[in-house]
Amino acid sequence: MRPDAEAVAEQVFVALADPSRRALLAALASGGPATATDLAGRLPITRQAIAKHLALLAEAGLVTAEPGERRRVRYRLRSDPMRVAQQFLAALARDWDGPLAALSQHLDDTAPPGAARR
Repeated sequence: MRPDAEAVAEQVFVALADPSRRALLAALASGGPATATDLAGRLPITRQAIAKHLALLAEAGLVTAEPGERRRVRYRLRSDPMRVAQQFLAALARDWDGPLAALSQHLDDTAPPGAARR
């Protein structure tokens, strides 16, 4: 995994750690681009808190701000950072699969006859 990809994945994981930010991403995924005011109308979060969360999501690259009508900024999802995080997790899973399979085989090979495994 490239070091820059690991940094992107880290930003994504930090952004996703907060339930309010996950709710914002879910609202944008289901309802499409929206302003902070639009999102405040859909979620039990103040507009000021939404603006702060959107800034962090934008910093992580998960949303992009687009100018809209009457100087209103609309936020749109970006999937590229999420793909990088998914690739990071997939690489970790591949690294774990071999040792875990070997451990499982070792436990099977060394278990006393008739012993039940969990």
